[in-house]
Amino acid sequence: MSNAAAMPIDAVRPVSPPVVDVEIVVPVYNEQQIIEASIRRLHDYVHAGFPLSVRITIADNASTDATGTIAAELASELDDVTFLHLTQKGRGRALRAAWSHSDARVLAYMDVDLSTDLDALLPLVAPLLSGHSDLAIGSRLARGSRVVRGPKREVISRGYNMVLRTTLRTRFSDAQCGFKAIRADRARELLPLVVDEEWFFDTELLVVAERAGLRIHEVPVDWVDDPDSRVDIVSTALADLRGIARVGRSLATGTLPLREISPSKAVAETTRSDVGMGRQLVRFGLIGVLTTVMFAAMYLSLRGAVGAQWSNALSLVAATFVNTALNRRFTFGVRGAGAVRHQLQGYVVLALALVFTSGSLWALGAFAPDAGHAIEVAVLTVANIAATLVKFVLFRVWVFRSARVHPSTEVAR
Repeated sequence: MSNAAAMPIDAVRPVSPPVVDVEIVVPVYNEQQIIEASIRRLHDYVHAGFPLSVRITIADNASTDATGTIAAELASELDDVTFLHLTQKGRGRALRAAWSHSDARVLAYMDVDLSTDLDALLPLVAPLLSGHSDLAIGSRLARGSRVVRGPKREVISRGYNMVLRTTLRTRFSDAQCGFKAIRADRARELLPLVVDEEWFFDTELLVVAERAGLRIHEVPVDWVDDPDSRVDIVSTALADLRGIARVGRSLATGTLPLREISPSKAVAETTRSDVGMGRQLVRFGLIGVLTTVMFAAMYLSLRGAVGAQWSNALSLVAATFVNTALNRRFTFGVRGAGAVRHQLQGYVVLALALVFTSGSLWALGAFAPDAGHAIEVAVLTVANIAATLVKFVLFRVWVFRSARVHPSTEVAR
């Protein structure tokens, strides 16, 4: 092999590259052990009867080992393989640089370990080339996927996506799978709005795209965990949480110019009906205060006639009915069919919330039977706060999650 020199941002790329259907970017950082075998395997796959023209770009983001040298040699030897070298680290930075310089119709990326079965590549990019969808993601959590990985990574992945659904009300199932694609015209619109340059980059891209009303196509994939992954889970998780908070603030304050991406009527309606989590919390709290006052007034009015227990039960049933109805309409913006089911779910949520208060009193009596009234009140206060948070989360991710129409995400079957 020849030893091609690596240049900042761009190296070993034809002066006038032809337009191709798909450019696959493989971001790498210190992957000298596996990069050659992976790139050759990918190259062989797309040159063995794959029906679309493909360019493979190795995007080295500031590797300190021999990764850059090997990548440059591969680009010199193999047709339709190019090499980008960045002087700064960051997977998002590498993808941004490669996609921004591409002339392909569809821009894709995959992890260098090739954990995702390559047979999912055509189902990933075909809907984008046809104009059916704007973005496509491989999903390890969609029905029909087959995944081999340890319980630790399984819990982390599902937990992360649950956090996204709870805080940002996302609809896509798997934000972290390293197997995604986007139409080039949509990338040009979205990239200026994406801030992150690290691991949160593609999550932020998906959130912005979804909130703009773009269609996200999901492909169930076969995926095998890479046991040699060197991702720092703790630091990555903290960075992701900061990213979620930043994006949440931008959505709540309306600072993202989403209408400039797609000003269609459907997008405008989706954006208008989607209330940010901050406003939801405020409305949820105000409705909680209102229904608590209602409960107290009803309890006092019934107390003398039916006794404490019946008064409490009847007041609680009525207050829960009103609370669910008001949150359905004003907090989560749900109208139309499903009111009866939502009421039944509301009573299930109430029962679960009562477990916190009743359970806290039982635990206090079992482990600290001599505790005074002050401690009892403190324990109940903490338990009620926890119960309220649980109630809000369950309303958000279970009761009213599927009630609103959100057409931008669909799963390939």
